[in-house]
Amino acid sequence: MRTASGATDTVSGSFRNGRSSRRGRYMPLILRRATPADAAEVAEVYLRSRNTLASYAPLAHAETAVREWIANVLVPSGNVTVAVSDDCIVGMAAHSVTDGVAWVDQLYVCPGLKRQGIGTRLLASVKSRTDGRLQLHTFRMNRDAAAFYERHGFVAVAYGDGSGNEEGCPDVLYCLAR
Repeated sequence: MRTASGATDTVSGSFRNGRSSRRGRYMPLILRRATPADAAEVAEVYLRSRNTLASYAPLAHAETAVREWIANVLVPSGNVTVAVSDDCIVGMAAHSVTDGVAWVDQLYVCPGLKRQGIGTRLLASVKSRTDGRLQLHTFRMNRDAAAFYERHGFVAVAYGDGSGNEEGCPDVLYCLAR
């Protein structure tokens, strides 16, 4: 990550169990800010995760439009953190601050690498880069995400019928007061 001084701030560590399920060997995990060169890989993680783990919530836009949005809007925002292992992006998180409230806008991990601590590391990165209340929406049907966020101290504060999101799926607003 680039700090205010321009220095690179990489956070290294390892998967929770020290091994990747795809290769069975120790692979360190590095978190860093996404660069324009990462956009295609970030899009791949996002799309694979959405299509595999949230198939009940079809994409509201064509995959080409999603890739363009990630390359032209999301990554250039400067608020995207990627988790890199073995020179591959294996997870991503994006955050924003609106009216003084921090939001986890996106948090996705490669489907085959779930429950290895990658999402926890990405969420910790967002927490360290934001202050005050932290909020997010997730689909009600996404029980794995709900359990993940609740384990990390988030509390469900409102339920929507889907009219407030592009996918039209019922959702939950989670909040972490700190």
